[in-house]
Amino acid sequence: MKLINEKGKLFGIINVVDLIIVVMVIAMVGAVATMVLGDQVTQAVSPQVEATAEIEIIGAAPRLYNEVLRQELVGEKMVSGNTYLDATVEDVWFEDYVTQAVTDNGTIVDAKDPTKKNVVFKMKFNTAKDTASPKVGSQEVRAGRTFIVKTQTFECSGTIRYVEIGE
Repeated sequence: MKLINEKGKLFGIINVVDLIIVVMVIAMVGAVATMVLGDQVTQAVSPQVEATAEIEIIGAAPRLYNEVLRQELVGEKMVSGNTYLDATVEDVWFEDYVTQAVTDNGTIVDAKDPTKKNVVFKMKFNTAKDTASPKVGSQEVRAGRTFIVKTQTFECSGTIRYVEIGE
């Protein structure tokens, strides 16, 4: 028995062109189903848990931390592109920005910068319990990574200093 006979049928059963069309239709139905039901399938396979992260903007200039104070960002939803995310700013606080300075005798000491502050954001978000790569929008959330804190009216890059997934 030939693989394709004289009439162009695979194993004498189905036309090769028809088979390609059937495979493409099945792939398109699968892609649409994944787009529509993707979140539901993900939640069924791995339930969502609440996670917390702290993002620190190190050495923010006075104009930046004054803007953070003015905007009262606590409770704001995070944004990715033009989409609101399932993540919120839970708290914002300021810490002294400590830098190293050389004294007259040549020793290096820690000194508080009189004008700059570290701005710390506490963010809560939901993620799959067993995920290897927790994400907020398209950004991975891991301690030490750069993270863009973005709300409707504020955007600035910081460093993630703490992540806790689940309780």
